[in-house]
Amino acid sequence: MKATVIATFFGVSLLCTYAAKETTKKMKKAKLYVPQIDCDVKAGKIINPEFIAKCPPGCQDVKYRVYGTDIYASFSSVCSAAIHSGIIDNTGGKILVQKVAGHSGYRGSFSNGVRSLSLPRWRESFLVSEGKPRKGVTYPSTLEYSSSKSTAVKSGDAVRKEYQTSPVLTPATQMATRTPTPTTTTTDPSTTTPKPTTTPATIRTTTVAAAAKTRPGLHRVRDIGSSSVHPAYSSVVAAASRQVQAAQGRGQNTAFRGTSTSASNRNILRPNTAMETDSWKPGLSLFDTGFSSKEELNPKPPESTSQGNPNCKVDLSFLMDGSWSIGKRRFQLQKHFLGNVAQALGIGSTGPLMGIVQYGNDPSTEFNLKTYANSKDLRNAIEKIPQKGGLSNVGKALSFVNKNFFLDANGNRGGAPNVVVVIVDGWPTDRVEEASRLARESGINIFFVTIEAAAESEKQNIIEPNFVDKAVCRTNGFYSINVPSWFSLHKVVQPLVKRVCDTDRLVCSKTCLNSADIGFVIDGSSSVGTSNFRTVLQFVANISKEFEISDTDTRIGAVQYTYEQRLEFSFDKYSTKQDVLSAIKRISYWSGGTSTGAAISYASEQLFSKSKPNKRKIMILITDGRSYDDVRVPAMAAHQNGVIAYSVGVAWAAQDELEAIATDPDKEHSFFVDEFDNLYHFVNQLIQNICTEFNSQPRN
Repeated sequence: MKATVIATFFGVSLLCTYAAKETTKKMKKAKLYVPQIDCDVKAGKIINPEFIAKCPPGCQDVKYRVYGTDIYASFSSVCSAAIHSGIIDNTGGKILVQKVAGHSGYRGSFSNGVRSLSLPRWRESFLVSEGKPRKGVTYPSTLEYSSSKSTAVKSGDAVRKEYQTSPVLTPATQMATRTPTPTTTTTDPSTTTPKPTTTPATIRTTTVAAAAKTRPGLHRVRDIGSSSVHPAYSSVVAAASRQVQAAQGRGQNTAFRGTSTSASNRNILRPNTAMETDSWKPGLSLFDTGFSSKEELNPKPPESTSQGNPNCKVDLSFLMDGSWSIGKRRFQLQKHFLGNVAQALGIGSTGPLMGIVQYGNDPSTEFNLKTYANSKDLRNAIEKIPQKGGLSNVGKALSFVNKNFFLDANGNRGGAPNVVVVIVDGWPTDRVEEASRLARESGINIFFVTIEAAAESEKQNIIEPNFVDKAVCRTNGFYSINVPSWFSLHKVVQPLVKRVCDTDRLVCSKTCLNSADIGFVIDGSSSVGTSNFRTVLQFVANISKEFEISDTDTRIGAVQYTYEQRLEFSFDKYSTKQDVLSAIKRISYWSGGTSTGAAISYASEQLFSKSKPNKRKIMILITDGRSYDDVRVPAMAAHQNGVIAYSVGVAWAAQDELEAIATDPDKEHSFFVDEFDNLYHFVNQLIQNICTEFNSQPRN
């Protein structure tokens, strides 16, 4: 009897074990269902913080806009960004998308047949990688899309409207990943972006070792005797928490053959070997810079603080030429020049702040904006800087400064213009045009001080002719100084200081988000209705909150019209974003007829005639019907007075009038939706078009 019971027990156990194994096998074999998305789907419209999706063929099209390189702003087309990054091609395919925090700047580039654009900042970003599931992460079979439609929320007797926004993720340096849970945050339209409530996405960090390799290319050499030490530092891995773990590599002797030469008779020679670190590559971690950062390795707190020159509040980065072409004597002259500039500027907390980046093969920060807060300490520190050696890779140095130097953690003050002064001996050994463009679009004012330009016999060695005009903010001569000899460099100290302190002429501080007077012309006619009018105001608020609003940055004004017109508030009425958003909410619905032409004339007289000379004048007109009066003549007059007009039509708005109101080309300046609730679709598109137009301005 016992034997029978035991046998039965073991039989049941074996059967259960077998059944469990079979179930596990079936579960393992279960395929992940991958949802398909269209080419025009933007990452910001998908709530899921991490997902796998399938892109269709044909997404390599200019109409699907992309912003950024390697890391993309969330209102980029997901599939077009995947093509740009090289994950898929125009035939489509599976991709993995991870949401991360917004960035202060996105650099544009041309890659894999897709031209991505630059953007100063955006509230949310995303990464694209091969469409393979990560271990421990559960992926949705259907994607959750956000909606900006309003929902009424009762609180006692009062009813207030709240608006849904997509969750914003912040990167973390956790080694373990939990499955993220998407959440939706509600916020009042007058508030800024809510703090994230979603589990942070994991950002993988990697260390990039310095690789020794021979650097080809011609470069001239002066005042070089025996072999010199060429230091190479290991890359610094910068995690999202800004904690830096750095390891300093050993230097390697680098021998150069050559003799001292005069300015008119120079030897062209190559280095035997050169140590360099890998620059930013798509395969690296998002926060790996690929460059060493000396102020993080050896922080030097300021000994004392000075108030500085209040008439010159700028944040300055000098790119110091540490290449072998200078030689020891001229490198010393360069340090004296920088010390004299620091003294003339009057460094201090309420005046100019100055940091230095030395470049050769690769750039490295000698000290940042907050390391020294007075001219005396700064001059002493400059005198102790050793020469790096190497080539004159100015383009790489400008990219480094754009990505790494002007950060809050490095002392960037936000309200002060960002200025880079590049000192070049002769000419660069790499290309500067693209790196300079990205820096300018990030609001950095670039100056060049070139010493001993190329002689006629040397011009064939220049990689990029006219590199100064391709790099500076304007080609009118204000941003460039040419010095015939290193021994006359001291003569340009005062002219340079005068220029960098002339903040009214630092035009590259202006970006598409901080340099406009934006006037909203709002249809308050009877056909709109109270409920739809509140939706229009929310549309106006959503556009306004994306700009940097102050009395010196972007300013907002508003006009409401029916048969008559009413100035709701002028450009100089409110100087903070919170005040502007509150004023928009307080606009009361008027009701009446529709005289759009008269409203355009009124806005030109009451708003744009009082715009500041250095501001771009942008009119955004929203209407739901055909005007009782002519719109063509008032619109043409506004265009001739420099007003850039965008028209947004709803429901019964006339397409021919929308095109007449809009600035040419019509397709980029006029929009139409069939319902008021769909207005929110054009918030990102409007801002994108404003920025694209700004970045295409001529530089003469």
